[in-house]
Amino acid sequence: MARFKAWVIEKGEAGQNLSFTDFDEADLMDGDVTVRVTHSCLNYKDGLAMTGASPVVRRFPMIPGIDFSGVVEASDHPEYKPGDAVVLTGWGVGETHLGAYAEKARVKGDWLVPLPAGLSPEQTMAIGTAGYTAMLCLMALDAHGVTPKDGPALVTGASGGVGSVAVALLARAGWHVMASTGRAGEADYLKSLGAAEIVDREELGKPGRPLGKERWAAAIDAVGSTTLANVLAQTKADGAVAACGLAQGMDLPTSVAPFILRGVSLLGINSVTTPQAKRRAAWARLAAELDLDKLAAMTNRIGLAEVGGLGPDILSGKVRGRTVVEVG
Repeated sequence: MARFKAWVIEKGEAGQNLSFTDFDEADLMDGDVTVRVTHSCLNYKDGLAMTGASPVVRRFPMIPGIDFSGVVEASDHPEYKPGDAVVLTGWGVGETHLGAYAEKARVKGDWLVPLPAGLSPEQTMAIGTAGYTAMLCLMALDAHGVTPKDGPALVTGASGGVGSVAVALLARAGWHVMASTGRAGEADYLKSLGAAEIVDREELGKPGRPLGKERWAAAIDAVGSTTLANVLAQTKADGAVAACGLAQGMDLPTSVAPFILRGVSLLGINSVTTPQAKRRAAWARLAAELDLDKLAAMTNRIGLAEVGGLGPDILSGKVRGRTVVEVG
């Protein structure tokens, strides 16, 4: 069996250790499709895994990386054959199943989707779990029935991966987008993606009142904790908030007031185990609705050997937009 380059997390007495090394294909985990990985990307969860800041890795050794695009090398799955271009996001890859920061991966075919028509392998990873999650949030808001006619839409963590794509998608859909960020220098960047207003993160990051002035009809929140509590407290009557992240924390110090006095809805977004039909619908909408020029503008590119050093940066908010990892 062949050996290939991979980032590997090992756990020792002093904690976990991340190294760039040769990995034996024979040590890949069970799966009915083997993929030659061409691209991956950097997500917040990848930063947690590589640094050990949160116990997202559940087995060792682990190859981190929760997303990949690539080409099928071998398959026992009826839907895929060698040469097929495929995409994977979620399903515990990079957490409980050996992941994407490697030149090869072996996974269950049921976790894959065919490369979406209209997108290149690199573009799917510029989107990645972050952009795919942003689309799931937009789909949830659409299903709830809120529209741009109801008022503005807020995006928290707007200069990050989920936030950048969410701003672009909401603006394209006709929303007046309010983008919350703690980095004043990113205002021009966010306006280039379609933001109409910039909200200082400090307005939302500190404890507030159970109910505040009604400011937005919809929101996409990737921050959680006190920020999400304040977002809920300032959402208009019958509005909705799609929650998909925990950059500030896992807690939610809120009250029932927004729910029982204004009819605000909190919509939870799980992008890891999304059923296939919904997963493919989200990718089809991304291919049709995401401005690819804006996607390119928010995307940086690095080689596989560089990604191991970026874990602390994405956790501290130093990574803007999306980062594609060129593997092949």
